[in-house]
Amino acid sequence: MTQTEINFTRDRTRYDQMEEAALKYHKEHPEIYELFCRFTFDIINRGFQNYGADAIFAQIRWHTDRPDVDGKTTFKVNNNHKTFYTQWFARDYPQHATFFRQRVKISMFKPASRFEELTPQDFE
Repeated sequence: MTQTEINFTRDRTRYDQMEEAALKYHKEHPEIYELFCRFTFDIINRGFQNYGADAIFAQIRWHTDRPDVDGKTTFKVNNNHKTFYTQWFARDYPQHATFFRQRVKISMFKPASRFEELTPQDFE
């Protein structure tokens, strides 16, 4: 095998799967990232040096949810997407790249799941 024939691909990880799901969701709901940025800048402008994505996602849920005819929530956003929203924010606003603290992503070291992602319909 020559050097030009070496394949530098790696196995797909759980992180890859979650990122694909987050990107798909973002394409279907770009307004969520807009709200994420808006609420994050509200917090930054109040003087916070860092904050939690959980709290931002709770705000998004609070401000966007509407009950269906049975009084159940109609809005769903996967908690697995939070890490990607914080990374996109750091990429788009490098002056605030450390606003959301990043942990080691264990999913980067785990193999891809052989199961489909669960959706809200799986819990009805």
